[in-house]
Amino acid sequence: MQITIDIDDPMPIFSQLVAQIKQAIAAEKIVPGDPLPSIRQLANDLDVNSKTVSKAYKLLERDAVIQSRGYRGTFVHPEAKDNCQIDLKSWMTNQFEEFIAKMKAAGVTDSEMRITFSKVLNGK
Repeated sequence: MQITIDIDDPMPIFSQLVAQIKQAIAAEKIVPGDPLPSIRQLANDLDVNSKTVSKAYKLLERDAVIQSRGYRGTFVHPEAKDNCQIDLKSWMTNQFEEFIAKMKAAGVTDSEMRITFSKVLNGK
């Protein structure tokens, strides 16, 4: 698996990492059970901050594309290929569109939605 970072790309580096790892899985360049480099190793190889790689790995783990096995390392999840097809952003957008349409139908203003959303998001 070859990962390349384009610093001129407007896509954030962590998003480039996520996309390229998912592409490698979809193309079967890496398969379930294959080990991935450690966060520190990949950060050094790509000359990026380890927090950037950590963020990418956390998102991939959240989506069940990779799995961490503690000190043994990080591996491609058994169901990674299927899970790579899930587009969380599209799903989230659809959920918000449906919810906003219901709120507007009930007469809620954009300002009321923003204020309430902010309060809920901040736990107030």
